[in-house]
Amino acid sequence: MFSTNPFDDDKLREECGIFGVSGADGAAALVALGLHALQHRGQEAAGISSFDGVQFHTHRAMGHVAGNFDRPEVIEALPGAVSVGHVRYSTSGETALRNVQPLYAELASGGFAIAHNGNLSNALRLRKDLVRTGSIFQSTSDTEVIIHLVATSNYRTLLDRFIDALKQVEGAYSLICMTPEGMIACRDPLGIRPLVMGKLGDSVIFASETVALDVVGAEYVRDVEPGELVIVKGTELRSIRPFTPNAARPCIFEYVYFSRPDSISGGNSVYSVRKAIGAELAIESPVDADLVIPVPDSGVPAAIGYAQQSGIPFELGIIRSHYVGRTFIQPGDKVRHLGVKLKHNANRALIGGKRIVLIDDSIVRGTTSLKIVQMMRDAGAAEVHMRIASPPTRHSCFYGVDTPERAKLLAAKLDLGGMTEYIQADSLAFVSIDGLYKALGEAERAAVRPKYCDACFTGDYPTPLTDQDETRSVDQLAMLEERVG
Repeated sequence: MFSTNPFDDDKLREECGIFGVSGADGAAALVALGLHALQHRGQEAAGISSFDGVQFHTHRAMGHVAGNFDRPEVIEALPGAVSVGHVRYSTSGETALRNVQPLYAELASGGFAIAHNGNLSNALRLRKDLVRTGSIFQSTSDTEVIIHLVATSNYRTLLDRFIDALKQVEGAYSLICMTPEGMIACRDPLGIRPLVMGKLGDSVIFASETVALDVVGAEYVRDVEPGELVIVKGTELRSIRPFTPNAARPCIFEYVYFSRPDSISGGNSVYSVRKAIGAELAIESPVDADLVIPVPDSGVPAAIGYAQQSGIPFELGIIRSHYVGRTFIQPGDKVRHLGVKLKHNANRALIGGKRIVLIDDSIVRGTTSLKIVQMMRDAGAAEVHMRIASPPTRHSCFYGVDTPERAKLLAAKLDLGGMTEYIQADSLAFVSIDGLYKALGEAERAAVRPKYCDACFTGDYPTPLTDQDETRSVDQLAMLEERVG
């Protein structure tokens, strides 16, 4: 199976999406709808768990929500007024059904189902310690570490055991947990990964993005705050904040690419922020051209902003087909190469002889940009100028984003001139880090304690990276021993 989208292989993958419902008859059906709206956050696998007051029920499957959870018999096998679901990319752990969430375990206090968006940056260290003391793991997911920490905690109540577990982990997490006592939703103390709360009648709903609330007809209430735990029993809820207060550092890439443009994140319209980024890009990096063309679909809002600010007409110079599946069996290299045009094709009648500005959200490996520039050249473009609605991605993410190792990031290997030559564009420019912050209403990026996590651009990681540091130390020791030997 090969991807037919020429742009799929050069995007940062959107970690995962989670959705939970408490106090609604047939809760699993609502969860399935919510997961449809979050499908862009994880297209590898999906799962739903429910609780009927006596028993937990779970269905997990590889692939999309559609085809797995749109069958009546599947939803009917997930009864109860409480339910939680998850869509996944494998940012941590292998691609296998045993890693598909929600993960479920029988604890001394009863059943425990957990759905996690994020990544624990000390999971390997914790896992080694747990295995050493007798824990037996059933998956390779970092999420299972939390289950074992809860199970082995010495505190008496389940809530206290859960808090004890969270105080031992590092990194980024938004969690929705389902227990016989109720539902718990929480974010890490820095709020790196998003989580919002809504209401549908008397029912309480949690989701990774507000668009999932819209789809089920729920009202957005507020964001779950960084370091906050919201405990729900039926339709009653209470909030606690057991962690030392910290200045929040939500992921800035949610605005650049991850979130759907029709979502509200941190009180900001994602669509409006992306347009504002495009406008900043036009101010910082103008170019004399005839057309502004977005790379569909993620480049569209920024391209509109660039066009409005620059006065250069906006046009759809790349047409995307929405009737091709994500994968397609393609025999032979020649047919596979031609398959990239199944989803995207140049609008030749528009492009011929024109000087064009291509707007995309980011450059990761650079393979995407090279293909797009070549597509425009083949369609007869006189000049091709690339403008990117984020700063250069020079660093890997360890907070739940599937980032290539740093050696494969184009901006970590080449300077601007080298990148321009690599993608074969007439010019290339990125929005500055201050310009990105300006689009979010900040005067500039603060040198100390910036408002967002922007580590993929700056290398400023807001939490310890225990596993990464230990791996680096082991690798350096091995290299030293090899030299000595």
